[in-house]
Amino acid sequence: MRYLTAGESHGPQLTTIIEGIPAQLELVAEDINFDLARRQGGYGRGRRMQIEKDQVQILSGVRHGKTTGAPIALVVENKDWTHWTKVMGAEPIGEEEEKEVKRKLTRPRPGHADLNGAIKYGHRDMRNVLERSSARETTVRVAAGAVAKKILADFDIKVGGHVLEIGGVKAENISYESVEDLQARSEASQVRCLDEEASAKMIEAIDAAKKDGDSIGGIVEVVIENVPIGLGSHVHYDRKLDAKLAAAVMSINAFKGVEIGIGFEAARLPGSQVHDEIIWDEEKGYTRKTNRLGGFEGGMTTGMPIVVRGVMKPIPTLYKPLQSVDIETKEPFEASIERSDSCAVPAAAVVAEAVVAWEVANALLETFGHDQMQTIKANVKQHQEQARTF
Repeated sequence: MRYLTAGESHGPQLTTIIEGIPAQLELVAEDINFDLARRQGGYGRGRRMQIEKDQVQILSGVRHGKTTGAPIALVVENKDWTHWTKVMGAEPIGEEEEKEVKRKLTRPRPGHADLNGAIKYGHRDMRNVLERSSARETTVRVAAGAVAKKILADFDIKVGGHVLEIGGVKAENISYESVEDLQARSEASQVRCLDEEASAKMIEAIDAAKKDGDSIGGIVEVVIENVPIGLGSHVHYDRKLDAKLAAAVMSINAFKGVEIGIGFEAARLPGSQVHDEIIWDEEKGYTRKTNRLGGFEGGMTTGMPIVVRGVMKPIPTLYKPLQSVDIETKEPFEASIERSDSCAVPAAAVVAEAVVAWEVANALLETFGHDQMQTIKANVKQHQEQARTF
């Protein structure tokens, strides 16, 4: 499977074209809209979320509620486009009109793609960079991830995400019975945190940052259970599924680190406290006593739950501006402010779910087929039985 996204933050719409989805998958707009609404929620979100109410249009690849095997086109309209039609229009404009409507940006903001992108692509107006590098693009990545979740759900593979830390406040009480339990409790929290005491402190930290004109980041975790053994591969570096997951999470705007299982903690422990002992019984087949390696060995799934964490830095658009330099005058200035969130970590957990689900679904189809759901289900069932009795 693969997908391509297109669109700008204040353009008319965001679009994704998805290729490789099997035929006969049941899919309706509400399956996608559910996750789009989740992405827009979470404590600490800014005014843009009050303007947009993201709803998807399925324009191809689905007929009468089922996928056809053809490429799927998904579109999400930008409601704010009505205020930006002249500034962001595709048609050429005259010199005088350009001065009036273009809102040319020559002052790069620290922490953003503004300056690097302008130098790379030769843009004297950095709006061409910031409009595309905006986290608004994750809207249609979440849409693609929602389609991937539908595939996984047909194999009883559950996906859940939650917040472990915001602004230095760490969740301590995070036990859960299943991924469904995790997801239900995460949805009940304004900050998607399973620890109620920590949730309250996280909200206080977000409020304090907003009052101070600052922003804060955090750590999110995605868990996927009931994954078959052997997704991914040990034979080539670019086929290792854990590596693909790391790349996918790092591709999310503002993410600066990824770990799987106990992650960096493994560097501080002896091997006897890192590796997962193997056990077998007739009903479950091969499992592990622990899951410190987060469901992976040798770049392949072990059948244990996949556990992936990502670190999100504080959003760099601040109401306490940092110093920068105007590219036209080379004079110093305090960076300009675009609309921003004081904390987007709860929303980022939803985006992380989407990109992780996509990679796992893609690996599933690479292993068991792409054409139609019934054939793939038969292949997975046969594999599961062989793995149990191997």
